[in-house]
Amino acid sequence: MDNRLNKLAKLLVEYSTKIKPEDFVLVSGQDASIPWIEEVVKEAVKKGAHVETIINSLGANSAKLRYSSLDQLKKGNYILEKAIEKADVWISAWGTNNTRVDFNIQANKIAAEAEGNSTWRRTYFDRSGNGELRWCGTQFPTQGNAMEANMSLSEYEDFVYAAGQIDEDDPISQWKRISAEQQRWVDYLDTKKELHIVSENTDIYVKFEGRKWVNCDGKQNFPDGEICTSPVENSINGKINFSFPGIFQGKEIEDINLVIEKGKVIKATAKKGQELLDSLLDLDEGARYFGEVAIGTNYGIKNFTKNMLFDEKIGGTIHMALGNSLFEAGGKNVSTIHWDMLCDMKNHGKIYADDQLFYIDGHFINDIIDKKN
Repeated sequence: MDNRLNKLAKLLVEYSTKIKPEDFVLVSGQDASIPWIEEVVKEAVKKGAHVETIINSLGANSAKLRYSSLDQLKKGNYILEKAIEKADVWISAWGTNNTRVDFNIQANKIAAEAEGNSTWRRTYFDRSGNGELRWCGTQFPTQGNAMEANMSLSEYEDFVYAAGQIDEDDPISQWKRISAEQQRWVDYLDTKKELHIVSENTDIYVKFEGRKWVNCDGKQNFPDGEICTSPVENSINGKINFSFPGIFQGKEIEDINLVIEKGKVIKATAKKGQELLDSLLDLDEGARYFGEVAIGTNYGIKNFTKNMLFDEKIGGTIHMALGNSLFEAGGKNVSTIHWDMLCDMKNHGKIYADDQLFYIDGHFINDIIDKKN
């Protein structure tokens, strides 16, 4: 077995979630990720935790989505909901042998399933937001995800582990260093009130006064590498083009252009996937408002892989999420979805904080905080 898998498991247990004796730890993943599940369970049990698992079947999940009525899909997931209510720690992995298994499912069924998931997602957001639940999600490299990223399995394994610094002798020390570097920009932005983001077909103002910036340093997503906040819900004005495809449950929406007034999306167009885009925006009132704005900081992730765990972290990009807010950042928007979409900033992109240019062409202007210190 690849020893990097055990290094990842130890990092998730010791650094990301800090498992301790008597913790109730939920470990979940698709059947393709069973080797990862076994390693995480082993490391968590060695810490003295009580561990339970949820292993999802790709075929069963697909059959449910394909043959259920809309009312059936809206029922939700009772087992996961109850487990999240009880767990101290939840560690989950994405990883599938077929990323296109639900490609031909109708948009209204995708939307109905998202509505059904809203109950457990609300419990997750509430408990993780107030610190009751320590959660981390990661990627187990599979053939299906490798194919989606246009890589061989061995190439994809190298990509996944390199993005998380797992190839380093001491990955935990590396993430502590990354955390300290990102914290400098969190501290800088915590003194500001508004972002002005400019890029190709993008000119948008985002206010965040009274909200907190969050240092995403491998404690909730892994690999990580972003700083983010929840904008004031009615404060966003302008237009934005998401230059990378928006991915929702394996379906792609290409060339998304949004016009926003007083925080609400009033116009939305896409070159491909317009029906799904409209369905997601109409899920509930909160789906037309933004719950997150973020700057990607992981320059080790260079390829767009159609997997937002990695793509939203790409150094030189920003992303914004429609829907549910980050409550740990002080956000208040409530929605069935939290859907991240990605905008490239490497070609003449600029970000101003209270009219001060601090980011250009995909990079922070370090002189700003170096001189301050």
